Amino acid sequence: MPVIDINIRVFYTCQWKGECDSKILLSGITKNILILGFVSFLTDVSSEMIYPLLPVFLTTVLGAGPAFIGIIEGIAESTASILKLFSGWLSDKAKKRKSLILAGYSLSTISRPLVAIASSWLHVLFIRFSDRVGKGIRTAPRDALIADSVHPSVWGKAFGFHRAMDHAGAVIGPLIASLLLYTFTHDYRTIFWFAAIPGILSVILIIFFVREVTPLKTDSPAVSGFSPFYHSGGVFAPEFKHFVIIIVIFTLGNSSDAFLILRAIELGVTSEQIPLLWLTLHIIKMISSTPGGAISDRFDRRYVIISGWLVYSIIYFAFAYASQIYHVWVLFAFYGIYFGLTEGAERALVSDIVSPEKRGIAYGLYHFATGISLLPASVLMGFIWQWFGVKAAFSFGAILAITSSVLFVIFIKKRIIMEKSDNPTEVMSHRSI
Repeated sequence: MPVIDINIRVFYTCQWKGECDSKILLSGITKNILILGFVSFLTDVSSEMIYPLLPVFLTTVLGAGPAFIGIIEGIAESTASILKLFSGWLSDKAKKRKSLILAGYSLSTISRPLVAIASSWLHVLFIRFSDRVGKGIRTAPRDALIADSVHPSVWGKAFGFHRAMDHAGAVIGPLIASLLLYTFTHDYRTIFWFAAIPGILSVILIIFFVREVTPLKTDSPAVSGFSPFYHSGGVFAPEFKHFVIIIVIFTLGNSSDAFLILRAIELGVTSEQIPLLWLTLHIIKMISSTPGGAISDRFDRRYVIISGWLVYSIIYFAFAYASQIYHVWVLFAFYGIYFGLTEGAERALVSDIVSPEKRGIAYGLYHFATGISLLPASVLMGFIWQWFGVKAAFSFGAILAITSSVLFVIFIKKRIIMEKSDNPTEVMSHRSI
C-alpha cells in the first residue's frame, strides 16, 4: 500500500474574525482554544478537589464498602463513554457544538458539589452518574470545536495545550483541597461546597467567551484534497476505522493507573509518598503536552504517536522488572512524557483523516472506543497479575503497545506535510457565528 502525501499550505495570518492573530495568541492558538483550555482547567480543579477525597468519604463517612465504590465508578464511566458517541453525532447533525458543551459542563458543575449533602452511597451514585453524563455530553463536541477553531497546521498544539490545561487543573485541585483541610476545615462536605466555585467560573467562561465556529464543508476548495477521505464516498475513511481498532488494541494493554500505584507500593513507596508521586506525574503531563502536540504538527504525526506508544512499552517492561524505589520515580516521570506525546497527537490525527462535517461523531467514536476498552483492560491486568505474576502482567501491556505500533505503521499510511505559504488565498476561512 503506497504512502499518500497530502500537502497543506499554511498561511499564518488567520482570517477568523476576532479570533486569531498568531503574533498575539500563542502562535496560532486562537481565543476559543485559550478559553476552552481555562474551562477545562477550572473544571478539573473542581473535580480534583472532590475526587481524591471521595473514596475516603464513602468509606469513613457513609460506610460504603469497596464493592460499592467499584459499582459507582463502573456505572459512571460506562455511561460517559456511551454518551460521548451520541453527543458527537448530535453536534454534527445540529451543526452546533457550544450548546452541548455548555450543557455538559453545566450538568457536572451543578451535580458535583451535591456530594456535600449526600447521606448514602446511592446518593453519591446518582451524583457521580450525573457528573459523568455531563462529561459524556461535552467531550466529543468540545474536541470537534477545538479542531474547528484553529488552522490544521496547529491542531496538535491546540489539543496539546488543552490537555496541558486539563492536567494543570489536576495538579492545582488536590493542592487547594489539601490546603483547605490543613488550614481551614477538616469537614469533607465543606470542601465539596468550595469545589463549586471553579465549576461555576468555567460555565461563565463558556457562556460569554466561547464562540460557535461553522465547520468547513467537504467540498470547500480549502479542504479538497486535504485527505483522501473526501473522495472515498464512505462515511469514514478506512484509515479512521483502522485507527479506532488499533486504539482498542492498545487500550486493552493500558489498564487503570491504580496498578502502577500498587506496583509502586510493592517496591517500597510509602502511602505518604503516593500523593507526591501522583503530583509528579501530572506535572510532567502538564509540561510535556503542548510541546508534544506541537512536535506532531511539525513532523509526521503517526511517528510521534508511535514514539509515545513505544515509550509506554518501555515503561511497562521496566515496571515489570523494577526493583528499587528510585526506579518508580523515574518511570512515573517518563510515563508523563508518554501522555505528552500521544494525547494531543491522537486527537489531531482524528481531524487529519475525518471530514469536518463528521468530526463530532468521529471524536465520539474515538472516546467511546477507549472508554469501553478500559474496563476489560483492567480486568485482564488484574487476572494476569493474580495468576501469572507482576512481570507477566506488565509485559502484557508492553507487548500490546508494540503490537499496536506495528499495526499503526502498516495500516495508517497517510501523512500530513505542513508547508508555510505567503499566499493568503490558501488560508482556510471559517465563519464565526
